[in-house]
Amino acid sequence: MSDLAQLAEAGTVDPLVGHPADYHVFHKFLERCKELSAITTAVCWPLSDVALSGAVEAAAEGLIQPTLVGDEAAIKELAAKIGVDISGFPIVQANTESKAAELSVALCRNGEALAMMKGSLHTDVLMKAVMQRETGLRAGGRRISHVFVMDTPAYERTLLITDAAINIAPELEDKFYIVQNAIDLAHALGIPEPKVALLSAMETVNPKIQSTLDAAALCKMADRRQITGGILDGPLAFDTAVSVKAAEIKGLVSPVNGKADILVVPDLESGNMLAKQLEYFGGAELAGIVLGARVPIILTSRADSAETRLTSCAVAVLLHYANHPVKQA
Repeated sequence: MSDLAQLAEAGTVDPLVGHPADYHVFHKFLERCKELSAITTAVCWPLSDVALSGAVEAAAEGLIQPTLVGDEAAIKELAAKIGVDISGFPIVQANTESKAAELSVALCRNGEALAMMKGSLHTDVLMKAVMQRETGLRAGGRRISHVFVMDTPAYERTLLITDAAINIAPELEDKFYIVQNAIDLAHALGIPEPKVALLSAMETVNPKIQSTLDAAALCKMADRRQITGGILDGPLAFDTAVSVKAAEIKGLVSPVNGKADILVVPDLESGNMLAKQLEYFGGAELAGIVLGARVPIILTSRADSAETRLTSCAVAVLLHYANHPVKQA
């Protein structure tokens, strides 16, 4: 059993309140993956302790079959230094981060890899290769977006936050894809009809605040079944999205109030700050995944732990099999 699974079962200490924290989400994803075969994964530039050990641990858990893409001599030297066995993993030589990103994308395009995992390179370098029109991983006209999958003792539901890493200042059309991508991921994670909160600073439509106008339009798009598979409401403030009490005090009636599964933020800055505040002040664990590409892209911070990367791999596995169901004999 992985360290993360052990922590999830036994509980760990919440650094804010000093008592065992109830992490109740991530171990469920890991359990579901035990019934699924590992997926081939291009691990791009695994040249930090956490990046390489995370890939090795994910392989040991039966989640991925890694192909390591980077400087072979440096990868082997790092493996020896941190004491991990990579003898069973193929290595694709790349002298630079940008070349590693290019080769990782190529492995995914030609079917040699069913997912891609970010190592210790900069996100911009990886995504530049992913976004290339002719050689990248764009999937038709679908917009690529990012989701943080969150496990926090402060909230009893699985919580998805989008988009906090890819789309800087999304317009309405971008948000359409961001919302649909997140709903599709929620289905893969076992949430059949996710409740989607379209966040702003208030619950009323204000012509001077674009996020309230976008929220109203997205709700109407859902009414017209342009967006499917979820229950949308907005604009909603963060408190009413996650707290029934706050909604009651404000006199707001909504099927999403206090029960949001997905938080759609106005822009990257607000989303990134919200996610990191919940992580560092609220003790939340965050897994990261990029959606809308040809394959799932495991996109985590270089500062993330190996345990977080493990869960991000589990999310990618579940997403892959949701899109490519296993055929029964």
